[in-house]
Amino acid sequence: MLHLMKLAVGVTDAAHLRALQGARLAHEGRLIHRTRNFPRRAGEVRDGGSMFWVLAGAMVIRQKIADIVDDTLPDGRRCAAIVLDPGLIAVAARLIRPFQGWRYLAADDAPMDIAASQQADGETAIPEELRQKLRLLGLL
Repeated sequence: MLHLMKLAVGVTDAAHLRALQGARLAHEGRLIHRTRNFPRRAGEVRDGGSMFWVLAGAMVIRQKIADIVDDTLPDGRRCAAIVLDPGLIAVAARLIRPFQGWRYLAADDAPMDIAASQQADGETAIPEELRQKLRLLGLL
């Protein structure tokens, strides 16, 4: 299994991503993210992979990838459509430097889901607003 990592440019937090994707889902009938380059390792990603979103400099959310298919951009150019499950899953935050496009993320390198890490550590949930402030201070 292999994951993808992508910057969510201009997206401020999980609620903003949820709103943007909700509008896209309502308009297109399915939730897809179009990208110019087709992943060469698409088979590995389709086998249980997720899209890990980087919001405000930190990887904090993931979505399961349902499929990766050939598609066409509005201007007629070919592209890849990454079909996403609409559910957003919070992950243990990890600071990420900016990059262009998407990157592969090995399953062993992927951050744990918040619920799974809380069960392992016995921690209680941190509200998203506090989590963002702690991340800005470099404490998460």
